[in-house]
Amino acid sequence: MEGLVKCSRYAFGPNRLHYCGPDANKEIYDYIADNKSDLGLKKLLEQFETMYPYLRRIAESNGIRDPFDIRVVEAYWIGNRLLENVTQKELFRHLSEVHNLKKKLNAKSFSRLSDILESGGIPHHSFHVFAIWKRTGHEEKEHTIESIDSCRISWGRVMEVSGPTVTVERKQLVILNNKLAFSEPQNQRFTRTLDASDDIEGIEPGNIVTIHWGVLCEAINETKVKMLERYTLQSMNLVNRML
Repeated sequence: MEGLVKCSRYAFGPNRLHYCGPDANKEIYDYIADNKSDLGLKKLLEQFETMYPYLRRIAESNGIRDPFDIRVVEAYWIGNRLLENVTQKELFRHLSEVHNLKKKLNAKSFSRLSDILESGGIPHHSFHVFAIWKRTGHEEKEHTIESIDSCRISWGRVMEVSGPTVTVERKQLVILNNKLAFSEPQNQRFTRTLDASDDIEGIEPGNIVTIHWGVLCEAINETKVKMLERYTLQSMNLVNRML
């Protein structure tokens, strides 16, 4: 059940803003705060209409029965080798049929997405955010560069902790010469939203944390930082070829 709690940490940010998933933010929050999981949490997370199909796709392509297996959850949100086993054909069918993007996007946008997929698309959260400039949860509207930056899983180093306020040095997503790019590191303040005594509540300067829609999700080690950066940049570079 470890994967369920980790997944809920990342799903919490957009859910509290009513962008994705069921109207059950309090219930999800309580699971995270208590660091527990059961079939009730599983049923809540299965209602995330963008996330859950990706988890199923990654699991099926790797012969893993449980979409909430910790390896699958980390593949989608952070990135790992499981992503490499999802074929372009499987990913195309996933986006066109499961997510129904052929109908949700206009012809030009879907053609552009198809070209990106042929260049090496991956079922990583960053790919969906960068390649599909339209929110596909409850609100189907165009992304802005600010919302893309909030929606991607970003990471940064904790510089200061002052009560509920955490100052993180992170790179922001920007448009530079009509391409997606990262800014120089900048300090940004966040208010801790999740209560998790074994993780976020225990962070200290020097830790690296992940962030989703303004919510500090978890502290990660250097290996996972490299994975997250690798697959984020891979997605960004694929999209930039088509801009």
